[in-house]
This record gives sequence, C-alpha cells and structure tokens, in this order.
Amino acid sequence: MSTDEPADGSFGQYGGQYVPEVLMPAIEELEDAYRRYVLDNEDGFMDEFRQRLADFGGRPTPLQRADRLSDRYDTDVYLKREDLLHGGAHKLNNALGQVLLAKYMGKERIIAETGAGQHGTATAMAAAYLDMPCEIYMGETDIARQRPNVFRMRINGAEVNPVTVGRGTLKEAISETMRDWATNVEDTHYVIGSIVGPHPFPSMVRDFQSVISEEALEQIREKAGRLPDSVVACAGGGSNTMGAFHHFVADDDVDLFAVEAGGSSLTVDEEEGVAPNSASLSTGNEGVLHGARTKLLQDGDGQIMESHSVSAGLDYSGVGPELAHLVEEGRVTPVNVDDDAALEAFHRLSQDEGIIPALETAHAFAFLEENPDAVGDLTIVNVSGRGDKDLETVIEETAKRDLDVSPDMSVFEQVGAGHLGRGERE
Repeated sequence: MSTDEPADGSFGQYGGQYVPEVLMPAIEELEDAYRRYVLDNEDGFMDEFRQRLADFGGRPTPLQRADRLSDRYDTDVYLKREDLLHGGAHKLNNALGQVLLAKYMGKERIIAETGAGQHGTATAMAAAYLDMPCEIYMGETDIARQRPNVFRMRINGAEVNPVTVGRGTLKEAISETMRDWATNVEDTHYVIGSIVGPHPFPSMVRDFQSVISEEALEQIREKAGRLPDSVVACAGGGSNTMGAFHHFVADDDVDLFAVEAGGSSLTVDEEEGVAPNSASLSTGNEGVLHGARTKLLQDGDGQIMESHSVSAGLDYSGVGPELAHLVEEGRVTPVNVDDDAALEAFHRLSQDEGIIPALETAHAFAFLEENPDAVGDLTIVNVSGRGDKDLETVIEETAKRDLDVSPDMSVFEQVGAGHLGRGERE
C-alpha cells in the first residue's frame, strides 16, 4: 500500500469492507498482520518472502523481446514471462506471500477459490511447500474445463471441493470459500486469488504481485534504456493487471491497457440475467460483490449477472476496486476482445514466438493484433500464464469455429474427442 492510500483501503468510491459481522475479527487480524509484516517488514517477513520467491518460485522472470511480433506490428514488443514462474503463472507471487503470512499469523489451515485453476494450483504448491493443509473451492463448470489443474492441486495434497450452485464458475467458488472462512475464522486463512474482496485483500494481493512491474521497470531500462510507451495486461479480477501496472502508474507517459474478455457479445440479456462477456470495466456499473464496492455486471434491478468467457480465469462478474478506480480516473484504459480473437491470438503467439499462452493472456495479444498503433513504439505485454491447462478447451473451441488458424483443427476434433471421451469415462 502506498502511503497516500486511505487506511480503510478505499480507492475513490470503490473498495471498503462489506462483510458479515462474524468475519470482522478475522479481517481486523489480517489488517494488523498486513501492516506489520508486509508494510513494515516485521520479523523480516518480506525478506523471507522475496528469498522464497527466488528459491522456490524462480524469480526474477525474464523480460524477452518478441522479435517476430515486433516485426509484425512495427513496434518493439517485450514479454514479461510470468509463464516461466514455478506453477506456470503469476499466481504464485500472491499465493506464496499469503500462505507464508498465514504461518506468521499462527493459522493452521489454508482455503482458497480458483477459476482457471492457476490460483488453486499455486496455493496448493505453496501450502505443500510450507507444510499447511489446504482446501480449494472450484466451480463444477471450471473443474470440467480445467481438469489438468484439478489433478495438479490434488497431487500437491490439496482437497478440491466442487461448487455446484449457479453456473459453477469463479463467482460461486468465491462465495463458497467465504462461507467456509466465516465458519472457521480462528484457525483458517482465506487466500483470495485476486485484487478483489474486502480490505486489506486488494492492497495486499497487489503488493505481492507488484514484483512483476518492479522487475519489468528495471529490466526495460536495462534493455531499452527508457520506459515503455505502454503496458498491456489481461484483466479478470485484476491481480496480474495491477501487478504489471503498479510501478508504472505514477508515470503518466506510460499508457496502461487492461484487456477484458468481450466473450461472444457486449450485449446483455437482462431477462436471462446473463452477460455474454466478462467486461466489468467496460460495461459494468457500481455495486457490491464479495466484500467490496466495485464495477460489476448487473441487470436493471442491480442483480449480479452471470459472466462468460472462453477463458475460465477471466470468467468473473466483477473486478478489483483499485482497477475500477484507475479506470474512473482515466489512468487505465479498459478495452476488450472477443472469444474468437483470443483463440486466434493463442495460436498466433504459439506459432510466431514458440510460447503457448494461457487463454487469459491470449486476450492481451488479441488486443495488440487489433490495435497495434495504440501501444506506441515500445510496449510490454504481461504473459500472465502458460497455456497447458487450456489445450483441451482450445481444441474443442477452435474446431467448432471458422477461425483463420493453423494447424487444421478438424484432426484434433476427431482425435481429441475420442481422447476426451476416454478421460471422462475414467
């Protein structure tokens, strides 16, 4: 948290603590621990955190010039390679920080929610590494489309609890995890996976993730001799977004683009209570969800609508309050791309640079393809995660679309269908 942030963790009209009374003791305990250990480095907490991130996580991650993309867009494109962090995504930065903090607080049990499975995987890894029992809540829809990550969580010793209410995605998983926390506040710490939820979670998660922009700032100065014209990151809840943006926010010469999931359409079906996108920053309205005031996908009566994205990690009806505030202030530009563009970008980056990105990350590269002139002469794109977890989804979704990609996905449709069928029967 910067020194000019309000003590209650509000960001303009966003943020705050909208939680049941039963959770307030745990929130106050966490606030105290956040101030002491994260902000003031009491007992050398942050020193230990950074050392463990290096030894266990593999930081710093590289900043790589993407030669073919740079030629394609006639601009210098640099990739912040969070996909190379242990576990395959930026999520370990926060998960390791919070599990370590829980140990400093004397907690005995870890719980977490997950959508794409990357946060759940990172939390399970961190809990195993630091010898803490761990339970993960995951919507049944996401379990079906992210089976490799479910296996990774379980093989690391975590218990994965399916959430069957609603659409079975991230929103429902967060709600169920909060119910668990409310019942077990004395011995349990809830590792929220993004910059959402009541204070101090949005600030604390951002602080753990800000190592991304801290490194990128130093690396781009060393490699290019100057600041970038822009930083581009995909945005669901917003943890990788604020991690990539944080150390650039103070410099108004650096444009910041938060790329949301446009899904299949930006048109909302209020009768069905469904938004065929996850573009809260672009199309949402102010409201309260999961303990904080922020921008949400809502119908005319203020009811939270179900979101949609081909990417499980972006499939969320809200966004972090700090990111909503920065958009309100005009410091961050919200943009969105649809499912088809994200799938095409997934293939493009794989073929042009030899990097298979997460479908979340692919949204950022789809924006680059559609708006190369917007990013200036030098841009950093945050590669928030790798795409191993998304291969089955990409095979299925690409095969049923008429997309301009190679290879011919009809072969994968035939082979993959049989393979997937066997996996389901098992």
